[in-house]
Amino acid sequence: MSTPVPVDADEVTTLRAFLDQFRDTLRRQCAGVGADGLAWTLQPSTMTLGGMLKHLTFVEQWWFSIVLHGNDATGIWADVDWDADEDWDWHSAVHDSPDQLRTWLDEEIAASDVRIDEALARGEGLDTRAVRERHGSAPTLRWILVHMVEEYARHCGHADLIRESIDGRTGL
Repeated sequence: MSTPVPVDADEVTTLRAFLDQFRDTLRRQCAGVGADGLAWTLQPSTMTLGGMLKHLTFVEQWWFSIVLHGNDATGIWADVDWDADEDWDWHSAVHDSPDQLRTWLDEEIAASDVRIDEALARGEGLDTRAVRERHGSAPTLRWILVHMVEEYARHCGHADLIRESIDGRTGL
């Protein structure tokens, strides 16, 4: 169980606590699920828990490294041909082991937390602007954190349904 989100903390602490809570929720929803379960779909959707783990690994790098700090994609993302398959992260996960998918997510979350600290160290707090623009404007760190909470919350809802269809487990 993750640490409860404090009800009286400052804005940075609150946003990071909600993000951490949803990161932990996704980890619990995927815990103990083997390769077959991570490739399981709940028709008519093609979404899988494995694809979700890999997608959120990319989303962590995208927002906190590529957009916020202006870095190039690294690791498994460096050579992806997104034009050939814009959902490569979702589709390719079936070829990755459960341990690898979990490791990639954990490593990227740890790197993202360092990048958030680096952005906050610039001295502008949540008003720190990303290096790269999205949709014609450089988002603030505040916007990125809220978006990431939304991204995880949405996918944790999907994961609830998929996990229940795999083995009946709920409330993870």
